[in-house]
This record gives sequence, structure tokens and C-alpha cells, in this order.
Amino acid sequence: MNNPIKKILKHWILILLFGAITMNHLWAQQPLTISFLNESTTIPYTTFLNAPVHPGLQIGTEFNWKESRHLHLYPSISIGYLYHKKLFHGLFTNLELGFDYKTSFGLNLKTKIGLGYLHTFSTQQEFQFNEGAYKSKRDLGNSRAMPSVTTGIGFRLQPKKANSPEIFVLYQSWVEYPYSPGFIPLMSHTNVHLGVKLFPFNRKAKK
Repeated sequence: MNNPIKKILKHWILILLFGAITMNHLWAQQPLTISFLNESTTIPYTTFLNAPVHPGLQIGTEFNWKESRHLHLYPSISIGYLYHKKLFHGLFTNLELGFDYKTSFGLNLKTKIGLGYLHTFSTQQEFQFNEGAYKSKRDLGNSRAMPSVTTGIGFRLQPKKANSPEIFVLYQSWVEYPYSPGFIPLMSHTNVHLGVKLFPFNRKAKK
């Protein structure tokens, strides 16, 4: 891994730590969601687990909107990092509207729609032809929109508690736009998330 990538990773780790500390102070009643993911450039719903693995990390929170015995409607916000070895690595933020159908024994059927922002950087050294020679080009990255649709399942470890920890698996399909204007306008991706929802800042159980 070259030095620019190392620097960006170090900066992003600091951002994640700062985000966690901020949530501790400002969103003390909110859950913390953390997921590890595998990204693929593929047509949605044609594959599930793909190799090689292109890893990523996402961290975020959810805001309770409407909730009943079996239904839960909530907005969520997250930030994350993706690394695709031969194409790009990138930082993203995502705003989603989630809907869960909750069963009495702890299983949740989950779906989300979202709109996000992705900033990508090339994983390869880039060069620019200038004054008769190729010179190394500084990579400032590219801005992308990333609308998404997500489905999945979750399992609440303590179904009778409102602030129960939850383990979840999500299948997220999303579009990178613009991808290559004039050639390929958009690129479809999928992320498979394995994660957990916790309430580390909320010490009082809700009734």
C-alpha cells in the first residue's frame, strides 16, 4: 500500500474516532451501528458473496421516528470507507430511511432507501502529459452520488427490551453516478454488510 493511501487511512481512522466521541456526547440516547462490508461492482441481486473481498467499514446511528409493536420507521446516518484494490478507495456518508418489521421472537425484516455522497481516489499512480513528458499527477479524487436500496434481516438478542443489541446482515445495492461521463454514465455496486447495533451510551433501559 503506497504512502498516500496510508495517510488517508490514518486520517479516516481519526475521523471515525472523533465521530464516536461526538455521538457519545450529543446522541447519548441513540444506538451505534457498526458493520464490516464486502463491496463488488456487479448487477444487483445476481450474486451475493463475491470474491475477491473488497473490504469496507461503516459506522452510524439511527433516530427513532415511529415505532409500534411490530413496525419501526427510522432515519439513519452513517459514514464509511471502501477499498477496491484495482479501482478505487473512497470515503462516503449516507442518509437512509429504514423500515423494520419486528417479530415477537427477535427477528427483524429490514429494508432501507438512501442517498449518499462518495469521494473516490484511484488506487493506482496517475500521470499527466505535460510539456512533452508524463509527470505524476496529484489525485484530488472524484465526487459521486450514491443512491441505494437495502434489504436484510436482523436479530434482537433481547426481544423484550427496546434497547436490545441487534446482529444484522444487509444486502445493499447502489449506483455510482457519474462514473465516466460520455462513456459509462453510472456503475452499479453491491455491499454485503455484517454488523451489530448497540446502545453503548444509553445506560437506562427504555420501557
